[in-house]
Amino acid sequence: MKQKVILFDLDGTITDPKIGITKSFQYALQHFGIQVDNLDALEPVIGPPLKKSFSEFYHLSEDQIERAIEKYRERFSTVGLYENEIYDGMENLLKELSEAGYILEIASSKPTVFVEKICEHFKIKQYFTHIVGSFLDGRRGEKEEVVEKAIRLSKATPDHIIMVGDRIYDVIGAHKKGIAVIGVSYGYGGRQELEEAGADVIVDTVAQLREKLLGRKI
Repeated sequence: MKQKVILFDLDGTITDPKIGITKSFQYALQHFGIQVDNLDALEPVIGPPLKKSFSEFYHLSEDQIERAIEKYRERFSTVGLYENEIYDGMENLLKELSEAGYILEIASSKPTVFVEKICEHFKIKQYFTHIVGSFLDGRRGEKEEVVEKAIRLSKATPDHIIMVGDRIYDVIGAHKKGIAVIGVSYGYGGRQELEEAGADVIVDTVAQLREKLLGRKI
């Protein structure tokens, strides 16, 4: 693989954040009298910026969205953050890539402060040269903006960078910056979403991702 810089999305790519995100989203919606009991129904909110999810899926007003994000973070920052699991084999993959000389960065729409805490929690922060996320005030919330910042920090040209992610936002954001994308269907977008978004390669497991990035099977 000619690319020497690998940008990783976090949610649905490195870790499975379903319980923490959906329960925190559920908690925020309850503040507006919206009851969603089935956490599976909230899976579409895993990946997009919070503002986009509250607006597009629940049609909250601008003022309501600000309050909803406050309520979401009220739970997420203390509880939901740790209702999370790293995908099997991912820690070993990050270690192997780092030892093989690849420069690893995280490019996530989640606020940087939360991304860093999650990486510290799973003891994987040391594998990443840079961790790029959004700001708590909503700035740099679009994946394209996150990728652009990661590119600048890497000091590499787009043809030497590849993005790994599970949602349409990862594919579109990276492609807008001239970066190829490996889509992971084990996350929350699924193979069809990744195909329609135009992912350059799609893998179904962490083992397949390892083979694609390192060129060898387990």
